[in-house]
Amino acid sequence: MSKQPTHPNLDQIELNSIFEAVSDPIRRKILLDLSEKGESNCSTFLIYAPKTNLSYHMGKLRDAGMIFTRYEGTQRFSIIRKDDLEKKFPGLLDTILKSARIESDQEEVSEIKV
Repeated sequence: MSKQPTHPNLDQIELNSIFEAVSDPIRRKILLDLSEKGESNCSTFLIYAPKTNLSYHMGKLRDAGMIFTRYEGTQRFSIIRKDDLEKKFPGLLDTILKSARIESDQEEVSEIKV
């Protein structure tokens, strides 16, 4: 049986940690995908980074209290902690996701022009 990862309690989630977690564009893309797809296998995000690098990014999001990760056999599934984040910092997650969507749309437009 795999050891389940630790997650901060609601009172341990800090704004500073959230801002640090979303300062990286890969982590913003992961959050955006999770918001659109719901709970996802971590291998879904291998398009953004190699496995070892991806584990680092997922750990940063988890440690910041932004995602919940569970193990099922050898697979890891993650989901955004929407209710907890909304309770702790109302409107913050929506603002982060809206900004990430704008950033993603701008990247797509730039790629089309090239």
